[in-house]
Amino acid sequence: MKKGDHLFLVDGSGYIFRAYHALPPLTRKSDGLPVGAVSGFCNMLWKLMRDARDTDVGITPTHFAVIFDYSSKTFRNELYAEYKANRSAPPDDLIPQFGLIREATRAFHLPCLEMEGFEADDLIATYCRLACEAGGDTTIISSDKDLMQLVGPTVSMYDPMKDRQIGIPEVIEKWGVPPEKMIDLQALTGDSIDNVPGVPGIGPKTAAQLLEQFGDLDTLLERAAEIKQEKRRQSIIDNAEKARISRDLVRLKNDVPVTEGFDDLVLQPPDGPRLISFLKGMEFNSLTRRVAEATGADASAIGAASIRVQHGAEAHGPDLEPAAPSGPAAEAHYAKPGETGPSPATLAQARAEAASTVRIDDRKYDCIRDLATLNEWIAEARETGFMSFRTESTSLDPMRAELVGVALALRPGRAAYVPLGHRSSADDLLGAGRVDNQVALEDALAALKPLLTDPSVLKVGHDFKYDWLLLSRHGIDVAPIDDTMLISYVLGANTGAHTLEALAERWFGHFMIPFKDIVGSGRNLVTFDLVDVERATTYATEGADIAMRVWQVLKPRLATNGLVSVYERLERPLVPVLARMEERGISVDRQMLSRLSGEFAQRAAALEEDVYQAAGERFTIGSPKQLGDILFGKMGLPGGSKTKSGQWSTTAQLLEELAAEGHELPRRIVDWRQITKLKSTYTDALPEYINPDTRRLHTSYALASTPTGRISSSEPNLQNIPIRTAEGRRIRTAFIAEKGNKLISADYSQIELRVLAHIADIPQLRQAFADGVDIHAMTASEMFGVPVEGMPSEVRRRAKAINFGIIYGISAFGLANQLSIERSEAGDYIKRYFERFPGIRDYMESRKQMARDRGYVETIFGRRIHYPEIRASNPSIRAFNERASINAPIQGSAADIIRRAMIRMDGALAKAGLSARMLLQVHDELVFETAEAEVEATLPVIREVMENAAMPAVSLAVPLRVDARAADNWDEAH
Repeated sequence: MKKGDHLFLVDGSGYIFRAYHALPPLTRKSDGLPVGAVSGFCNMLWKLMRDARDTDVGITPTHFAVIFDYSSKTFRNELYAEYKANRSAPPDDLIPQFGLIREATRAFHLPCLEMEGFEADDLIATYCRLACEAGGDTTIISSDKDLMQLVGPTVSMYDPMKDRQIGIPEVIEKWGVPPEKMIDLQALTGDSIDNVPGVPGIGPKTAAQLLEQFGDLDTLLERAAEIKQEKRRQSIIDNAEKARISRDLVRLKNDVPVTEGFDDLVLQPPDGPRLISFLKGMEFNSLTRRVAEATGADASAIGAASIRVQHGAEAHGPDLEPAAPSGPAAEAHYAKPGETGPSPATLAQARAEAASTVRIDDRKYDCIRDLATLNEWIAEARETGFMSFRTESTSLDPMRAELVGVALALRPGRAAYVPLGHRSSADDLLGAGRVDNQVALEDALAALKPLLTDPSVLKVGHDFKYDWLLLSRHGIDVAPIDDTMLISYVLGANTGAHTLEALAERWFGHFMIPFKDIVGSGRNLVTFDLVDVERATTYATEGADIAMRVWQVLKPRLATNGLVSVYERLERPLVPVLARMEERGISVDRQMLSRLSGEFAQRAAALEEDVYQAAGERFTIGSPKQLGDILFGKMGLPGGSKTKSGQWSTTAQLLEELAAEGHELPRRIVDWRQITKLKSTYTDALPEYINPDTRRLHTSYALASTPTGRISSSEPNLQNIPIRTAEGRRIRTAFIAEKGNKLISADYSQIELRVLAHIADIPQLRQAFADGVDIHAMTASEMFGVPVEGMPSEVRRRAKAINFGIIYGISAFGLANQLSIERSEAGDYIKRYFERFPGIRDYMESRKQMARDRGYVETIFGRRIHYPEIRASNPSIRAFNERASINAPIQGSAADIIRRAMIRMDGALAKAGLSARMLLQVHDELVFETAEAEVEATLPVIREVMENAAMPAVSLAVPLRVDARAADNWDEAH
């Protein structure tokens, strides 16, 4: 570091608590993992990095680091045993997020610093001193008063929440003393949060007056007898030693033996693919889009990552140590009936090549510019029997993308790119600026189609759904295929990221060319058709080459680990199924959405007036600070607690609890939040997703995105539209059938409870499902001794909450909140439940033990979900993994069942001669569109496929039931 350099030091621990308390609770939809603090942290960090780069902060940093507390125990506990002793433990849902936030920091390509025995503030103080000595300046990203002692000529603070710089004048204005006296001021005032004793009765104003009068703490203590106010004088005399101890506690240590030098802190541009991989794994779709736009990363080409809960060294899972494939069972391709596939000799050669190409240093990439050369490569691919293939296009949306080129690899190091649609100018719309020496698109596709559809040649790709759909629009249905993203996912769904970049780094130690290096970013971002052909060749062929190498390493491991069936029956066949669904899309009534937006706007406005009336004044409802001041400062409602920054907490859970207690204002706030979210997320946003050519809405389904195999959707996300509220159901009415058609909604009935009854072997549940009994009423009758006939709805509701809560490992605290009852009563309910259904307890314990012994649990179809942290020393992390290991086999088995139904559905409908088309998958529901005249013939086919989806692989001990009906819109069909 040198003069003119500027260091940004982010108080990471402060960021965590700000993020946690500033936002309502948020869980990852795929597995229930709490991610609210991670979301807030990522958004705050992204905004800071963007603002800093755009100089909105007023400073462009050259060095950057995020500093965290290592643990609660530091050298200060040796000075004063009671230091921070009265701090309560972090909330249970925050603890699993600590490690994820460190993972997030690394995903942002930022140094993540912490040191045992020291607080984050001590590291910050040390780096401030070192930067000053090197001639640089420092900005501390925090508003914590503990750090204000560091402010000086070369050190300032920045509060991103208030967009406020804090220098020497601001410290004086706030505390009445300059930064160098902040230590003495805090020694006098103490800190109740950190249990720093201070001097009783001395507040900040009094402390500032005393320091102005006496100069410093030592002089004050020596001359305490001169203080005129008797009570104040006596308190200082009696507590002089506490003041000295407090000074030692609040004084930051600026000589920590840090190991990272300034060369390690040089600010690097965000790694778009790596960051997007993390964000997609967390299911932060909005931020993923923003990062993709800013970095130029191809978000659709990046498989979603499944992130480890605890930070530390990367894990590959118990069976996934990187090694060359070997063994007689290591087959690189498992042919389906009618597919010949490559010969055993060819496979043996492929395995040998994979073993000898761990280092990517033998590449020979070509650019194919004429049809004759392309045909030579096609002939060679036919002889080989397999090849890697990928497309390059102009958009992340395969329904709007134009094909720019294709890349293929025949063996490691031998790959080529075929440019098809590169242009020399963005202004060229008529093709006049087309780059010379490219194969004509029509000629290339005509030559490639026989190869891409040849059943004897395997096509390998990574996240192949995009390529499959793009080529399908050109009349090519690629088959057979292998997808390296899905192979990696099957081998270890939640043991690391499954992007091609991540796999290249993990297995070969190779760092691929970042997409942003090819297309640029920000104002310099261009579409791929404007990329120089030579640069495009390097990028595209590397991708095809790496996919080939990854395939040769990972595919044999499916056989070694006994996971061939999972991949062949549950993953690979779903690629064309989902691609066809995306291509079909669904009709949406724009006018209906517009009317709903207007109604929601009026409803929100009316609620705002109700809020103002209940509050007795007008304020910014969306401001947590102003809302907290009204609820707890002005109105004095119970349950108020302040965050570390001194702001009242206004989480959704807290407001729901206050509303349940009968407080009007919190109820109005909850209603206002819900209605404004529906408006912004759905009725305002959905029309923007309607394709101008098809006039239909095309969502994107993500494979390899959840640990349990559940499928998620994005752009837009149709799986989070509320179905239990009237407003949410009204949004579904805007999804309509085309004229002359009907929508059919087919929904599994209580599938996870049925899976639980099968796996856990619960006789009462099995019998109830076999008899078609109301399972929730039966549970209530078993638990509470209430007859099913005439059962009060409240009793059934409680049993339903327990039934579903048990699946997700609900605690007494969680059940108490859900049912608005005392925790002790909720605990009694859970205890009674296990007494009535002892098999459930046995099941839970067996799954936890399996996870401890093997590191993973399995669905009924053999899918593995790994939990490497189930033996973690941290009890909260361990407990989270135990709960997840209980739920995962149930949720995963249900997800596998609907996958099997989807894979079989198109064939069954076609065999029956029906025109019905599967359009949407939403959790346990499938949505179809069919001709009105075929509804009655279609319904039984759909039910039969879905209800028998587990067969013949698994014979369930309980019957599956599907509710299916047809209507003009989605809501009426459900």
